[in-house]
Amino acid sequence: MRAGALALVVPPTAVVTDRTAAWLHGVDILPRSALTEPPPLDVVHMDDTRVRRPEVDGRRRGLIPSDITVVDGVRVTTALRTALDLGRLLWRFDALAAIDGFLRLGVPHELIIAEINRFRGYRGVCQCRVLAPLGDSRSESPGEAALRLYWYDAGLPKPVLQHWIYSDAGVPIYRLDITDPDVRFGAEYDGEEFHTEAEDQEYDETRREWVSSQRAWTIDAFTKNDVYSRDAYPVPQLQAGYAAARKHVSLWTPRHRRD
Repeated sequence: MRAGALALVVPPTAVVTDRTAAWLHGVDILPRSALTEPPPLDVVHMDDTRVRRPEVDGRRRGLIPSDITVVDGVRVTTALRTALDLGRLLWRFDALAAIDGFLRLGVPHELIIAEINRFRGYRGVCQCRVLAPLGDSRSESPGEAALRLYWYDAGLPKPVLQHWIYSDAGVPIYRLDITDPDVRFGAEYDGEEFHTEAEDQEYDETRREWVSSQRAWTIDAFTKNDVYSRDAYPVPQLQAGYAAARKHVSLWTPRHRRD
């Protein structure tokens, strides 16, 4: 369906790139404004000539034949090339989310890292070198990816994602987004889709209270405003929560063996 829609407006001499290419491949990293207005299409000419029109982003991509594939009749950059371009060119929080998305799609992590050297001297390659090793296919949303990057900014250890908490009978019952199981600290991103209804919020509160009281975890929850607002900077909260968790777990006498 997405390819069919693009085929109506993309000329046969063009290659779909960047966010539009990700959308076609199945990685939704469109601008947040796309919820209210159609986003611009990202395309380049097959011959890689620069388009000089005021309403067009005329940047070149330096594509080689192996960078291009065809999806239902639409020429588009491959999943690998799209991941590398977005890792270079997007705001770093969205760039990491894009890399995560292509890892979920099945692009080999080691291949993304290995291909970065090809872009030496390209705009944004230094950012991509930093972000690509941090990519993780277990990340489930752009908000989680952004919060994870703040986690690294806070100087915390490499996190474990989607960590399960078990019942006394050994049944996995709750899953935490971003964690350090050694100190029992977790950070969760509460996106609007699943965490705004009163029923959802009541469930979140019950779950976190149980994890805290029964398993001695310290959980900090973050929303869109904490991560994406103009003055967003959750690093101090992450650092304070982690320090409190370390202090708490050092005083805690375990009654249960399971996390």
